[in-house]
Amino acid sequence: MIFSKQNQLKQYLCIVMAKYSFPNIIQEDMQTLNKMFGSQLLSKTTLLNAVTSYVFGNTGKQLRPALVFLTARMLGNVTESTYSAAYMVELLHNATLVHDDVVDDSEKRRGLASVKAVWKNKIAVLVGDYYLAKGLLFAIEQNEIKFLEIISNAVREMSEGELKQIDHAKALKNNEQSYYDIISCKTAALFHAAMIMGAHSSGKATDEDVQKIEKIAEYLGIAFQVRDDVLDYAKSEVLGKAPLNDLQEKKMTLPLLYALQQASFTERTKILFMLKTHNNKKKTLQKIADFVEEKGGIVFVTDKNREFCDLAIELCRSFPENECREALIGLINFVRL
Repeated sequence: MIFSKQNQLKQYLCIVMAKYSFPNIIQEDMQTLNKMFGSQLLSKTTLLNAVTSYVFGNTGKQLRPALVFLTARMLGNVTESTYSAAYMVELLHNATLVHDDVVDDSEKRRGLASVKAVWKNKIAVLVGDYYLAKGLLFAIEQNEIKFLEIISNAVREMSEGELKQIDHAKALKNNEQSYYDIISCKTAALFHAAMIMGAHSSGKATDEDVQKIEKIAEYLGIAFQVRDDVLDYAKSEVLGKAPLNDLQEKKMTLPLLYALQQASFTERTKILFMLKTHNNKKKTLQKIADFVEEKGGIVFVTDKNREFCDLAIELCRSFPENECREALIGLINFVRL
């Protein structure tokens, strides 16, 4: 399917999201994990409990902890360490989301008002910091020093990726390689952390297994971000993501980068000027979006998404066939456009 019309894109993605549910093999794992948040995050601070209830009452699809469990089961067994890994990665993910909404000045998250919108920036930043600290302390309490290292590296990479993206947005500079560098840090790093911790927690992963899992996580993380970039060009809000939000923030994502490469010097100069001076004018943003579609940016990025999904699936098939391997492949196909 190639999305030549934006409403087709919205309809397709909504259908895919509606169909997604956790494979039966990890249903109990996810239920056990979600009970951990209630006991581990209970605080003496009423305000913090209110925010936590709001955040974890709307946790989305929980893809990252699902990846922890599926990786562990594909390679061996789910252990206490697996639950620790899943808890840490979901806690970190939600910390980054709360912080991202402050950085991006986002009023919505998953179709609802963001923490930043409800409680304002100061509380959002402090809550995100609290979740991050709880995750790191949990690793120490559980003596999961390897996980502490993996999570800390993920936080560092995600911060660097975000800062690099902001820097490039200010200068309106980027190319395809630097784009992949940014999303490998910003998005794929947490997929990498989830799957590597899942592999280590199984107790049966070889060095070769870990190397393969690292590549699967990288391909999946990139495919996920590429799909998110396409969502920006929907005509109306999809899955809680406001249309043209990336363009409004002057982010040079892959659809725009490809379109600019196909344009003449005069066209490129005109589009970059419009992007630089749009001042949040919806008409200007829509003209840029139309340019991206006309130059084949959406089709190109759709193909790229499928390419990275195919690479991830090919590596998955190098592992012995079992129910969890097929479930992991199914999850990767969920990310496919």
